Amino acid sequence: MRKFRHINTFFCGGLFLLGTFIALPEVKGQAVILTLERTIQMAADSSLESYRSKNIYLSGYWQYRTYKAQRLPSLTLNLTPVEYYRDITKRYNSVEDIDEMRKQESFYAGGNIQIQQNFDWLGGTFYIDSDLGYLRNFGDNTNTQISTVPIRIGYSQNLLGYNGFKWERKIEPLKFEKAKKELVYDMEKVSEEATQYFFSLAMAQAEYDLAKANIASSDTLYRIGVERHKIASISQSDLLTLKLDMINAHNTLQNKEIALKRAMFSLASYLNFDKNTEIRLVLPSRPRNMDIPVDKALTLAKENNPQFLDLKQGILEAEQNVDRTHKESLFNAKLNASIGFNQVSSQFKNAYKDPLQQELVNVSISIPLVDWGVRKGRYNVARNNLNVTRISAQQTELSIEEDVIMTVGDFNVQQDLIGSAEEALDLANTAYNETKQRFLIGKADLNSLTLSLNRQQDAQRNYISALQNYWLSYYKIRKLTLHDFEIDIPLAKELDYKYGM
Repeated sequence: MRKFRHINTFFCGGLFLLGTFIALPEVKGQAVILTLERTIQMAADSSLESYRSKNIYLSGYWQYRTYKAQRLPSLTLNLTPVEYYRDITKRYNSVEDIDEMRKQESFYAGGNIQIQQNFDWLGGTFYIDSDLGYLRNFGDNTNTQISTVPIRIGYSQNLLGYNGFKWERKIEPLKFEKAKKELVYDMEKVSEEATQYFFSLAMAQAEYDLAKANIASSDTLYRIGVERHKIASISQSDLLTLKLDMINAHNTLQNKEIALKRAMFSLASYLNFDKNTEIRLVLPSRPRNMDIPVDKALTLAKENNPQFLDLKQGILEAEQNVDRTHKESLFNAKLNASIGFNQVSSQFKNAYKDPLQQELVNVSISIPLVDWGVRKGRYNVARNNLNVTRISAQQTELSIEEDVIMTVGDFNVQQDLIGSAEEALDLANTAYNETKQRFLIGKADLNSLTLSLNRQQDAQRNYISALQNYWLSYYKIRKLTLHDFEIDIPLAKELDYKYGM
């Protein structure tokens, strides 16, 4: 059996360089000869489905990159270049003990530079910053002030006990691993779909060829029947039957030609070819037998199938929601503490001299006294959703396991059926040729010839169908397990190796 290691060519048609695609030129209005292997490679390279899958992976990749970046220190510069203010506002006159309206006019400019580092273990954030501000007041009391905070070190976090960073460390790497395996899964799905389109066209081509052969055969038999009817060798009823077969053969050919064009157009569209491309197929040879144990396939599916990772992610996110709503149902509390230095002066050169110590400790608490059970309700909803997610995950897991078991069983059966179908086709061809020769010399009747022809055509269809079912089962097993059983390696390793993930 040919080794269809198209994982190596996932990105040949769209060179995958973290967001850059170089498309293959379209094939327009020309004849293309395709094997099954080549069809799968071109589908992985050029089909719209493959482009969609690769871009979905890119989205997951950049989301993971963002998560990793958030674990690193960040440097931020905040600027207020211009802030001009002029207004008439109410002020208190302490001399006359009255409120009065005063004109106020000022100009402010300032900036802040800050370094932040998230602390996953506690769920808080450390920061170091420095401030510089310039304030100019106009009017009767014109003055200038420059304020500085040379350095300030602080830490802030929620005191609920809920640590969002901890949950991100569990969920985000899992989501990226799922994204990688979903890409491989989707590409195997592309292989499965390409195989379906390939054999649909192969069957349509076979039906069309059989219809043409039927026309040639029925025309010949009718002419012979006419001559034999003249010498009373066959009855009028048999002659009419031969004529009816000839008419039906011509009608069948027209229908098969329409079906052939539809199948060819479907495959061309899937491969992103020009709609007028003529496709000629080369059927794969009979594959060698391959032993795939059911237990091994189940184990590999649990290790590699992204659907299992999706179930795990769903449970983790439901547990995260339960943890958050439970702790938020108690009270809200936040801590912000910092220590540093500050100074103010009318001249810039003095703004950094003899800075004064600055300290800040802020603890804010919000306790719900009466909320009519809103927070408790949110917690109960989250807890029930977690139970539903777990039950759904168990059901889905059983469904996937059943699919793996049945597909492996089908694959093992199809290996035997291909041999039987090939042998049946050889026998049917031999029997039809012999019956046709005997009919021509008058030693076989029309019924025997018709029965022999039907058997020969059924054997041809059964052989193509057996090949189709074999390859569909083979690629479905690869899709469910993400494993190449021919060389016994996980398909995802190709992606990890190629891009150093």
